[in-house]
Amino acid sequence: MSAQIIDGFEIARQERERVARETALLKEKGITPCLAVILVGENPASVSYVTGKEKALAEVGMKDKSIRLPESTTEQELLKIIDELNNDKSVHGILVQLPLPKHIDEEKVIMAISPEKDVDGFHPVSVGNMMIGKKSYLPCTPHGVLVLLKTMNIETNGKHAVIVGRSNIVGKPLAILLARKEANSTVTICHTGTKDIASFTKQADILIAAVGRPNTITADMVKPGATVIDVGVNRIPDDTKKSGFRLVGDVDFDSVKEVASFITPVPRGVGPMTIAMLMHNTLEAALNTLEEK
Repeated sequence: MSAQIIDGFEIARQERERVARETALLKEKGITPCLAVILVGENPASVSYVTGKEKALAEVGMKDKSIRLPESTTEQELLKIIDELNNDKSVHGILVQLPLPKHIDEEKVIMAISPEKDVDGFHPVSVGNMMIGKKSYLPCTPHGVLVLLKTMNIETNGKHAVIVGRSNIVGKPLAILLARKEANSTVTICHTGTKDIASFTKQADILIAAVGRPNTITADMVKPGATVIDVGVNRIPDDTKKSGFRLVGDVDFDSVKEVASFITPVPRGVGPMTIAMLMHNTLEAALNTLEEK
């Protein structure tokens, strides 16, 4: 029997609807949540992501303060813009689209964003608060994965979650969140230094692939009945598509769906959740200013 497909597109739509309702209530109190998204250069994938974020902001009724800068923008100029946004009370969240051009230090830019406006959850203060279980903005993709599991009533308590990938954006924060008491999973992280990855993935009740390489996870690596979450987004050439490429994940979807009990597709799986959770974090940031008044 084939796995049940986890429809991230539909779950994200429900989340955006909830955010839109709460945003409307907040507007009645005189606060319009506002997100500033900064894009430096013309990286096609980044342009596409930013366009998606702008569309979502309009849909939930938030203010969009997108700033598009040329590739030639200096690090100093970018840091000055971030400083101005940090001090702008009408802006609740700041997001700098990564990757940045080579001449700009990404770490320095992330550090420059005020933790109060760090809706991406990348600042070391945000990461530290998440680590010790204090209130913080959770990184959008890992948080989106948790919401998918919760919405689908997939049990995490006492389950073995295996994450393939140790990036600062997905792998590491997701490991922390799944190990926290709210999810209460036992977590294993696999990476390029792991010998015989399949021996670990076959133990997973919940298997999460986040490596950025197509077909990394095949059917013989999956425990029958496992939940498989595919975070990967890879472009592979496809002449039948107008764009010349198609999107696939890190999981060999067609074979794995015959073994797993639940699986996320690519696209329409984890991807839409990332933007939905960004809207959630921006709303939280605006609500925090209400508490301060």
